[in-house]
Amino acid sequence: MTDRPSPTGIDWNDAFNNSDHIPGGDSFPAIWEQRSHAFRADQPHLEEDIAYGAAARERLDLFRPDGKAKGLVVFVHGGYWMKMNKSLWSDLAAGPLAHGWAVAMPGYTLAPDARISRITRQIGAAIAKAAELVEGPIRLTGHSAGGHLVTRMVCEDSPLPADLHARIAAVVSISGVHDLRPLRRHTMNDVLGLDSTEVAVESPVLQSPLPDIPVTCWTGALERPEFLRQTQILTEAWRGKTDMRPAVFEPGRHHFNVIDGLKDADHALTRTVLA
Repeated sequence: MTDRPSPTGIDWNDAFNNSDHIPGGDSFPAIWEQRSHAFRADQPHLEEDIAYGAAARERLDLFRPDGKAKGLVVFVHGGYWMKMNKSLWSDLAAGPLAHGWAVAMPGYTLAPDARISRITRQIGAAIAKAAELVEGPIRLTGHSAGGHLVTRMVCEDSPLPADLHARIAAVVSISGVHDLRPLRRHTMNDVLGLDSTEVAVESPVLQSPLPDIPVTCWTGALERPEFLRQTQILTEAWRGKTDMRPAVFEPGRHHFNVIDGLKDADHALTRTVLA
């Protein structure tokens, strides 16, 4: 399924390779698992594995604050649509929870068992389910592939029910992949199976957004050049079409720690999600 090598000479495998360019990159999954396990053990209002569909991974975790929630934050995890699970990121709920927001973290079927187009529909169903459980405004954020998925929710062909569009108060894509075209030249496409039609439909940069929704692309300044491009290209493509905010390139952050701001109630990333 992988296209022939790029005529530009770009090594697309390396362009999307984060682990080899981050000191101790392979150690991060174990760190995420340890800290998320500790966080979950200390959450008295955690509702685990709420079904939003029939598939095994169509489940979401819902973290509720003390008292009535101000609204709902949804965090969608990354892993190139092929790896990771919802429970690995639980401690990223800490910042919004401290401000009185409920936080939903959905899982989804991983490739190759699901195409990206199906995963997009699953996330739409997960958000709709969480919205039934929590009243008020909805703020969407996600990391890497999750950043792609939350921006897909506010494209004109959004899988979200139309009555939820007005509840979307903000979208923050953290190191999101918004242009899927290069992935057809990556070996991961042997798993993803992207063709030209799906790339055109599933690339937010090639779609028009719903109007008047605040959207921010947030990326670590130390990220791979391709992720810097992915942030900038969506910011430019959607400018003037919705409430597109200036891109943020956070100093000193790379792909694996740029999400850490969500753990801190006072961090600019948390404030941007909740603004």
